[in-house]
Amino acid sequence: MMDLDETDFAILRLLARDATQGAGAIGRAVGLSQPAAWRRIKRLQDSGVIKGKRLRLNAEALGFGVTVFLGVKLATKGRVSLEDFERAVSAIPEVQTVEHVLGLYDYRLRVVARDLSDFERVLRRRIMTLPGAGEVEANVLLSEERRPGPLGSAKT
Repeated sequence: MMDLDETDFAILRLLARDATQGAGAIGRAVGLSQPAAWRRIKRLQDSGVIKGKRLRLNAEALGFGVTVFLGVKLATKGRVSLEDFERAVSAIPEVQTVEHVLGLYDYRLRVVARDLSDFERVLRRRIMTLPGAGEVEANVLLSEERRPGPLGSAKT
């Protein structure tokens, strides 16, 4: 694990809030020159602390008004079953995330759909036909609030 100081954490909080900021703006916010801030960001990337930059799309603006979290229990267990399920579920475009979890279910999926009848179609024709799929529990997202994550507040 890399040793991080308060300046590193401040940089990470700023990038977590808005990864499009340049090294100059980040440097000004944390009291560093642009080259010093750039070197720190590069070191955080090279060490694997920063794993990349992602574009977060607004599913509702794209016409996907329903988000459902599915708990999926596999009917059969084993390494091959897990790999087959993961490979097949990853090919379904409506499935946004696939998390292998410990607990009542084996997987937690985040699925988007245009409406509930579209979700039913995805569930019946795509998810329930996956290799090893057994029990499924659905939870419809009502609202969502973004949390700052493990670094605390995005303020520096």
